[in-house]
Amino acid sequence: MAEVIPFPTPRAPADGADRATPGDARLAASLTQLLDALAEQRAAVAAWRASLGELKGAMGGLSHSLIAYRRQLDGLQNQVGGLGRSAHNLAATAETAARL
Repeated sequence: MAEVIPFPTPRAPADGADRATPGDARLAASLTQLLDALAEQRAAVAAWRASLGELKGAMGGLSHSLIAYRRQLDGLQNQVGGLGRSAHNLAATAETAARL
């Protein structure tokens, strides 16, 4: 993962003199806003990744549910097939009995 390196903030002159210009103040304010925006973006990305983790878990649960549902449908298909065979056998028995 890439790391965002924050911009350096201006430091006060070592001799104590105030040499800041209006441009320096605007630049410092802009850098502060940019750093705040980067922090918000980091939080948003972290929340997004957490949501992706939750989605992965939900999709895994859905997959297991669909597999179980498919197994139930396969079992039902086998039961219906067995009933169909029984019905054909009964019909054949009835036809045989009717001919006697």
